[in-house]
Amino acid sequence: MAIQHQNDTELKDAAVRTAPPPMWQVVLLNDDYTPMDFVIDVLQHFFAMPSEKANQIMLKVHTEGRGICGVYPQDIAATKVAEVTQYARAHQHPLQCIMEVSQ
Repeated sequence: MAIQHQNDTELKDAAVRTAPPPMWQVVLLNDDYTPMDFVIDVLQHFFAMPSEKANQIMLKVHTEGRGICGVYPQDIAATKVAEVTQYARAHQHPLQCIMEVSQ
C-alpha cells in the first residue's frame, strides 16, 4: 500500500520481519521423595502422554535428574509449571517443575 503526500512523494510500506517468539521447555526435576507413579500420573494428566511415553520420561527424570515434558509458548509453559507445582503440593510431593528457553 502506497501513500501519496502533497508533494507527490510516494511512501511505501516497509517489509517488517519479526522473529517468532521463543519457545519454552517444561522440565521436571528429580528428587528423592516423589514416587515414580506420581510422576507418571503428572505426565499423563498435564501433558497428555500415553503410558509408555510417560514411563520413558519418568525414567529419564530418575536416572538423568531431569526430563523435558514438552515445548510451548511462554504463557502456556508458565501455566503448565504452575499447574504441576500446585498439584504436587496438594498431594504433598516436592516435585519441581521449571521452564527454560528451548534451544
